[in-house]
Amino acid sequence: MAMELRLSLRQTQRMIMTQSLQQAIGLLQLSRMELIQAVRQELEENPVLDEELVLEDGQVSTEASQDEEPQTDDDRISDFDWESYLQDASDYRREFPREEVEHWSPEERLTRPRSLADHLVFQLYLSTSDPVCIHWATEIIGNLDENGYLKLSLEELRGKTSTPVSVLEEALRLVQTFDPSGVAARDLRECLLLQVDSLKGGPEVSLARTLIDNHLTDLEGRYLTRIAEKLKIPIKAVQDALLLVCSLEPKPGRTFSTEEPRYITADVYILKVDDRFVVVLNEDGLPRLRISSYYRGLLSKGRANSKETREYVEGKMRSALWLIRSIEQRQRTLFKVTDSIVKFQRQFLDKGITEMRPLTLKEVAEDISMHESTVSRVTTNKYVHTPQGLFELKYFFHRGVHAVDGEAVSSLTVKELVRRLLTAEDTGKPLSDQKIVEMLRQQGIEIARRTVAKYRGQLKIPSSSRRRRY
Repeated sequence: MAMELRLSLRQTQRMIMTQSLQQAIGLLQLSRMELIQAVRQELEENPVLDEELVLEDGQVSTEASQDEEPQTDDDRISDFDWESYLQDASDYRREFPREEVEHWSPEERLTRPRSLADHLVFQLYLSTSDPVCIHWATEIIGNLDENGYLKLSLEELRGKTSTPVSVLEEALRLVQTFDPSGVAARDLRECLLLQVDSLKGGPEVSLARTLIDNHLTDLEGRYLTRIAEKLKIPIKAVQDALLLVCSLEPKPGRTFSTEEPRYITADVYILKVDDRFVVVLNEDGLPRLRISSYYRGLLSKGRANSKETREYVEGKMRSALWLIRSIEQRQRTLFKVTDSIVKFQRQFLDKGITEMRPLTLKEVAEDISMHESTVSRVTTNKYVHTPQGLFELKYFFHRGVHAVDGEAVSSLTVKELVRRLLTAEDTGKPLSDQKIVEMLRQQGIEIARRTVAKYRGQLKIPSSSRRRRY
């Protein structure tokens, strides 16, 4: 077959994601704290951006910076009319309702917490003055994991030294008497036994020790009947001892965890004013941006010294303008989405979770004439403070469960009803999943037994056989 070369034209359409568009989409997904950090970084990197100074009375300072020069109308205008381009964007103003808000913030000033090792070493020096014991006890403390367990054997800890293992055992026994109880154990059984042995004696404590020492596997599986038959005791005695075991701490070191806590602040507030709900964005700490008059003058008055300088300033100017407009669009979108949620979930805001209605991203998107993906992005990593508490914006979107009358009920509402039924049950005759299905049907809610089992699992509530008390 002969090969042939030819030229042809083909017209196609495709979407190109520019860097500016990627930035705008990225800003939608940022939380308030992340947005503040991003704006601060841009202020450092882009000299064209200025931050407005807000005075104590809430007014914005109009004082020009020292490097800004006064502008006159009769200065020469450059080839590109930046003034018209900057007219509506040079000063960023948020066009949202502003109410007097008592800011709710969970942040507190924290100092560095005492670590588990610090806590144990402090007790060590109060307990002994023997330098050998202190040395090996310190080695043991230094090899504890974050949960307070000693994962190395004493032989491994001793290494190639000639120190007898008995010396290390004595140091280990000393550390195991320290607070928190159960620390420096080598496995779960030893950890629980150390805690039980520190309790005052009694039938329940004695039985709990027996269960931990000899029947820990059966305890984990909740095979209480099997344990009662082996020990030839009433099953109620086993249940009482199990309650004691469950009160013990399987990870004594985690209360001293060095993991930094994650603080959540509200991105938006829903406040009740008289009989209506008002949406207020939390802009506390978010810098107000504007274009520097000095750099604006370089372009609009033709004072750029060279082509390279002009191109540099123009690039930074475009970047600054896009950032300002992207932030403004983000805030408007967040306001609109939250306001739409208020419209759909007013009963929840008034009465609580039992009045939560099913809601989809599509419903909100259609209500505010935006794309569903935009609603999804703007509700990511955002939290709202409401009269019912602090919630992630995604919390308000749940599928519905069909009711007998044809109406849909939020899955969160159904889960709450399941929780209330199980909380109020007779522990001597716990409710089965099928019984819960029947009770919900009497309330007009049709739900499958497997769905009840799924909700019960999400609530971390065991099956009826494991909830039974004798």
